[in-house]
Amino acid sequence: MAPGDEADRQTQLLRGTLDMCMLALLAKEPVHGYELVRRLNDAGLDAVGYGTVYPLLTRMRRLGLVADQMEDSPAGPPRKVYAPTAEGRRVLAGWRRQWDAFVETINATVADAQPSATSRR
Repeated sequence: MAPGDEADRQTQLLRGTLDMCMLALLAKEPVHGYELVRRLNDAGLDAVGYGTVYPLLTRMRRLGLVADQMEDSPAGPPRKVYAPTAEGRRVLAGWRRQWDAFVETINATVADAQPSATSRR
């Protein structure tokens, strides 16, 4: 990654937090995969597509963090709707505490970052 490449940095940050973001959105309201992608995009995570979300939902289901249920669709075939399990909600709460501590540490580390006089040359 080239220094200052914001797109690559954003991708790396997203890779480490996408499962938490998805679980948080599902905790607000259970939805099907297509709607979850739309909500992620609406939240500003517009680099997330179906090819990323569906495998991650499958992985989270295998880990017992989400459950799926078939629901009728107003148009077309029934859809899988995903919701966090009790374990998923417990894990999300832990991830949230971990995230808050991490953000606090990072903010404290970079808060007063000023280039020194020798590095400005």
